Amino acid sequence: MVQLVCRKERGRMKYLKQFFIIIAISFIGEVMKEIMPFPVPASIYGMLIMLAALGTGIIKLSQVSDTGDFLIEIMPVMFIPAAAGLLDSWKVLKPVLVPVSVITVVSTVIVMAVSGKVTQFAVRHGKREKDS
Repeated sequence: MVQLVCRKERGRMKYLKQFFIIIAISFIGEVMKEIMPFPVPASIYGMLIMLAALGTGIIKLSQVSDTGDFLIEIMPVMFIPAAAGLLDSWKVLKPVLVPVSVITVVSTVIVMAVSGKVTQFAVRHGKREKDS
């Protein structure tokens, strides 16, 4: 019984530690946004710091993966307040609904096409390097 309780506590501590690492990097991004004179959102600074830390091995993927998976799973819930806000603004949005919808669809198709081409190029380029 005691071992089971200890395992649960270690599991909770693991999640807290991983969440703390993610929050600390987000905080560093916020500080960088205030210090740097560039119009870059703090979340971008945080993602770049996380990418650099993971790429250099300062942070191992296993140190943040479980909490990262959890945050990705609950991400759709985070869009509910924004969707409710859009419903409140329906009168303002109604006149521009068609142009915004067309722009959204066209830009989505362009992003998908460019992403596909870049991925195909990367895969082909990787195979050539592997073969040689």
